[in-house]
Amino acid sequence: MEHILSLTKDNIQQVVDTSMQQIVVLAFWAQPQEESVAMLRTLEQIATQNTGRFVLAKVDCEAELEIANYFRIQSLPTTLILDKGQPVDGFAGVQDSAQVMAMLDKYLPPMWQLQLAQAKELLALSQVSAEDLATATVLLKEAHLGSNQAGEVSLVLADVYLMLGELTLAQAMLDKVGLADQDGYYQSLKAKLTLALDAADTPEIRDLQQKFEQNPNNLVLLLELSKALHAAHRDDEALALLFEVLRQDLSAENGAVKQTFMEILTALGQGNPIASQYRRKLYTLLY
Repeated sequence: MEHILSLTKDNIQQVVDTSMQQIVVLAFWAQPQEESVAMLRTLEQIATQNTGRFVLAKVDCEAELEIANYFRIQSLPTTLILDKGQPVDGFAGVQDSAQVMAMLDKYLPPMWQLQLAQAKELLALSQVSAEDLATATVLLKEAHLGSNQAGEVSLVLADVYLMLGELTLAQAMLDKVGLADQDGYYQSLKAKLTLALDAADTPEIRDLQQKFEQNPNNLVLLLELSKALHAAHRDDEALALLFEVLRQDLSAENGAVKQTFMEILTALGQGNPIASQYRRKLYTLLY
């Protein structure tokens, strides 16, 4: 159902049925009544800003007098909250956005729950595209912050990181999950992470690590190892190795170390927390 609609005799039963699952806000108004038009505009703006949290049903009392009489509307504007088919709250007259939201927040689910549900819908598609994963990641990051890092959000975000091959980020998410949320889903993700880490520990990387340990001043080996780690999505390790050299010499290997460091940061993107961490570290060296 659309998040903003006009309530009529033809769709009133559908709207009442919707209120069994989702809050419906009824806005009673009429064109000649200027205050009711202004209140309607405020409610439309709130509904647009909170798309998905509730349905706004507009009742033009000139055209739908029977509906206004059914709800015993005595003055305009009047706003009612419909929950499970029954009015549970409301007000007559004009209120500002903050007052309306204070009332609605008592009945609406928190935004993070809606974001979590939207992300799960994307991940449940038969074919999840790269764009779907990107959108789900943004939703889950916002939900993770808004929910104060709730375990149920951490698990889904860790799952997405595993899909993206971001093993360090997945590990960080799973490490934050408390005992109460360490259910079958958690155990499944831990197993996936273990398998992914094993797969990322390639013979090539082990060979390069051994050679570099034997020749810690060989920066050509360092660059090869860092690039191999990045290819295996072990970016935290790659950046840590490169940064240790940059701390001592920003122009190491004729600038090749810094260039590789910056290329990895660019590949990770602006929103990646590991990239953000190492950008800040680099700035401390530069400035």
